Amino acid sequence: MNYDIVDTIVRTAIDATRNAYVEHGSIATGSCLLASDGTLYSGCAIDSVIPEFKLPAEVVVIAKAISEGKREFDAICVVADIDGTYMPDELSHKFLLEFNVPEIILADMKGNTKVVPLEELVPYKVRRR
Repeated sequence: MNYDIVDTIVRTAIDATRNAYVEHGSIATGSCLLASDGTLYSGCAIDSVIPEFKLPAEVVVIAKAISEGKREFDAICVVADIDGTYMPDELSHKFLLEFNVPEIILADMKGNTKVVPLEELVPYKVRRR
């Protein structure tokens, strides 16, 4: 993947982190999704006092793109306001697999990055019925 595109995706995810709603103790995370047509979508974590309604940034951004008619994606970046890189949890991995996001950009708030194929993070695909 082109360095300039990765840099733009990471900067967009970092910017989205500033919008995170984390009033109930969650970590502020931001995400940027690259659709296959080149469109970028950003989203942030949305916390809730109801645990089942805590939405990670990577889920928010995919839902945003899906709701606007996108179905094919090239990459996603998720960053968190922590030291080091943020790793999406197992449920988010399954969501990324369901919508076939092939590359994950692991980044920190300083812009350090590593691009990893989703299969390295999640070796088993979700089975559809």
